[in-house]
Amino acid sequence: MADGAVMTDVLAQGRAACYKARDAFYACLERESDKKPTEIATVGLLYPAECKKSRADFVANCRPTWVKHFDRQYCAKKRVQRLLDNDESRRGPISLPQPYTFKP
Repeated sequence: MADGAVMTDVLAQGRAACYKARDAFYACLERESDKKPTEIATVGLLYPAECKKSRADFVANCRPTWVKHFDRQYCAKKRVQRLLDNDESRRGPISLPQPYTFKP
């Protein structure tokens, strides 16, 4: 990258496209929450195949570090929501898939 060059994704227009794609993906997750999550995103986030297109748009419009950050934020929000949920059957910690298993 040349000195003084600005990456287009940090400009207002690039950020707006990223946020729009992000919001569309997470809206899809909420809309399709009754479907079985079969796809794997970053930080252990699982999502249904119905949201594949919006996920691809999200990844294409945002920096990888931003995608990971937003996924982490979404998972944390869902965990808090679950802990505060009044529905007894859903209350309690949420278990996310672990990338590896510790073996002594």
